[in-house]
Amino acid sequence: MESYAIFLRGINVGGINIKMADLKAALQDHPFSKVKTLLASGNVVLQSELSAKDVKARFEKCLRDSFDYDAWVVVLSAQRVAELVDACPYPADDKSMHSYITLASDTAMLDELFAAGEDLGGVTQVRLGPEASAWLAPAGGTLDSPFSKLSAKPRYKAGTTTRNLRTLVKVRDAAVAL
Repeated sequence: MESYAIFLRGINVGGINIKMADLKAALQDHPFSKVKTLLASGNVVLQSELSAKDVKARFEKCLRDSFDYDAWVVVLSAQRVAELVDACPYPADDKSMHSYITLASDTAMLDELFAAGEDLGGVTQVRLGPEASAWLAPAGGTLDSPFSKLSAKPRYKAGTTTRNLRTLVKVRDAAVAL
């Protein structure tokens, strides 16, 4: 039985509202156990005997069938989330800068986004692995930061999602504790 972390893109923003209790209930009919939702921003930890690829397919089907939401999710093993958190060179708590990790289900999409961030200039970012990169934004100015605006473009919607490093720490801790 493998522990996984699932990260949903675009949930509870832009008119897509799914209550975490409803999501957890919908997932009960799938081959998942120990399902736990974290925060209201689309973070789920669970266990399954399925591969990460099959968890992704079943999870996305559940969202389409239960909520009429054509979702995109990133599925990582609990171990991989822990490795990414440990690999991030930026602080989880800083008063002046916020640390983010962009996760991808499509490595080529993350390659393109990372390269575009390099072209912006002034963006502090580092690649953590084929499925993740970390970047910094000024506290209070995340949504106005050039990289945030870039990563929010529809082009990257289907393949990436971003979380604050503090959130990833919480997800890591919950996934490892399953």
